[in-house]
Amino acid sequence: MRLLLVLPFVALTFLSWGIYGPVLHLGQDAMDGSSLRPFICVGLAYFLVAVVIPLAVLRSRGETGNWTTGGTFWSLSAGVAGAIGALGIVLAFKNGGQPAYVMPLVFGLAPVVNTFTTMTMTRTYKEANAIFYVGVLLVATGAAGVLYFNAGGTESNVGTLSIVEFPIVLLAIALTALCWGAYGPVLHKGQMKMGGSRLRPFLCVGLAYFLIAVIVPAAVLGVWPEPGEWSISGTLYSLVAGSAGAVGALGIILAFNFGGKPVFVMPLVFGGAPVVNTFSTLLGQGKISQAPVMFFVSLGLVILGAVTVLVFAPKTKNTAPRDEVNSEVTD
Repeated sequence: MRLLLVLPFVALTFLSWGIYGPVLHLGQDAMDGSSLRPFICVGLAYFLVAVVIPLAVLRSRGETGNWTTGGTFWSLSAGVAGAIGALGIVLAFKNGGQPAYVMPLVFGLAPVVNTFTTMTMTRTYKEANAIFYVGVLLVATGAAGVLYFNAGGTESNVGTLSIVEFPIVLLAIALTALCWGAYGPVLHKGQMKMGGSRLRPFLCVGLAYFLIAVIVPAAVLGVWPEPGEWSISGTLYSLVAGSAGAVGALGIILAFNFGGKPVFVMPLVFGGAPVVNTFSTLLGQGKISQAPVMFFVSLGLVILGAVTVLVFAPKTKNTAPRDEVNSEVTD
């Protein structure tokens, strides 16, 4: 029964994050390839959705849970990871990377990072069996395949990247995969340290985004004029991308609030997001009927892997580690 409460919020997140990359890419293109301007818009959208609205609700209605030092630290850390990951995507696109391979690599690597981060933090390595690892591998492989075997999509330009651009794109992809892979487990720890509060950790994520994606890049633009320019369409696209990212972050928190665990919530999110990403792109291009057989095979791998992850996810220990308990008491 609890799983039925969790899955709608997982779906909300992968739907939101599924449109994030393509919309952000449109915003960046409309700003002549600028990297900092769309990044600022993402931060502003997060500030509205994840700071202003939650703060108003907390002041007017309140919420269960409470502020703690540990919860604030871990939730801010999750926001920092999310914002740096978003910057990695922007930098990959800025240096010539294309969604055809940037997003497959991110969505393929992030759930693997997430799984091992979660099991390290919860000390559940011994509870994970070989079938669970196979499920994670299926999700990662299928997610990459769904995006790679689309009907043309964005043309791959790996061979045309310069000797400087190629390593930057690879490093940016790795940065995003590491940050977004760690995001879920870190955010879950912050939420638990705030007594299961939903809005408080969400607000911390928004504050971290505002600092990293608005204050810092705005200061950089003030002393280093970046190529590109502001445009209405680019601003709107980037704001929509940021709003989608923030709504997805809220979906993660709500999934955790209703009993979801990072060890299976995040693989499902990273498995579903590229499917939404690719289907929306194909529908927009009118190419859905041209999708090759391997596209649907990859989609089947995502579904099979997601079910496997759900069924064989390692069970979290009933008792919290001693240092976790002590931290909760002292916060």
